[in-house]
Amino acid sequence: MSLTELYRSSVQTWETDGMGHMNVQFYSEKATSALSALAIHLGHGRDEIARTNARLVAEDHHIRFLREQRPGAPIFIRGGVVDADAHRLTCYFEMVNTVSGEVAATFLAHASLRSDEDRHQVPISDAMIARAQNFQTDVPKHGRPRGLELTPPRAAPLLADADEMGLITTFQGDVLRDWCVAGDFLATRRFMGIVSDSIPNLLALTRGDDRSKDSTTGGAALEYRFVYRDAPKVGDVLTLRSGLKEVTDKTYTWAHWLFDVETGACVATAEAVAIALDLVARKAIPIPPDMKAGLETFIVPGLSV
Repeated sequence: MSLTELYRSSVQTWETDGMGHMNVQFYSEKATSALSALAIHLGHGRDEIARTNARLVAEDHHIRFLREQRPGAPIFIRGGVVDADAHRLTCYFEMVNTVSGEVAATFLAHASLRSDEDRHQVPISDAMIARAQNFQTDVPKHGRPRGLELTPPRAAPLLADADEMGLITTFQGDVLRDWCVAGDFLATRRFMGIVSDSIPNLLALTRGDDRSKDSTTGGAALEYRFVYRDAPKVGDVLTLRSGLKEVTDKTYTWAHWLFDVETGACVATAEAVAIALDLVARKAIPIPPDMKAGLETFIVPGLSV
């Protein structure tokens, strides 16, 4: 497996959350930076972006969080191309702690060239596909799905479907300008940020938890799958509906559907496998029986990404 370094930085205090580790949205942000660097290696840098008015954008992500990273941790991302054709690139990245050499997270992304004007798809050139052969890689075992399945996504649900299924409203707000990238489209990081910001409300509504008053226990995501279905813009009002897909003795799996309030159209779907976390010992803990029983009452049949 041959991987090229594409990003290097460190974990900033303002990138962490109430759990004391780097928040999931910043993993997405750093993987997006790695994708931009990979595009340059493939010959699609600033000049080509200007000529084609298009850039590589992730269509979906599968992310595994293997080791938490806390403020000050030095990290880098390396990656390559698993497959390439005129429609999309399949890319693999992994985030590594610079000191320990341990892989902190892995990312499998399908990416396509998208217009900066309206996000319509632009064909990937033969030259770009040929260059991708120089960065060919495989997906290692630690980067493959474990708690989630990479089956084809469901047909896009509508907001009315979420209401009929009784999904919980966990976020609603407008798309702010500083959440956006070229063309005033919502940045990839902010899709994940909306889901992350929703979790305290999700736990409050399903378990009565208030994370601001509990400094000893929390939760952590093990695995995420995100399907980006549309490109919200500045000023669009979005609403997130969430439900529990599955709960076991050790993990629980949430599904999240993000909608445009005005049109009712789905802009993204996601699934996440999470664990309970002892914030003092920094270790996973079993889900207490009473908590599991309570969570089971919120399982919604038919949820998927």
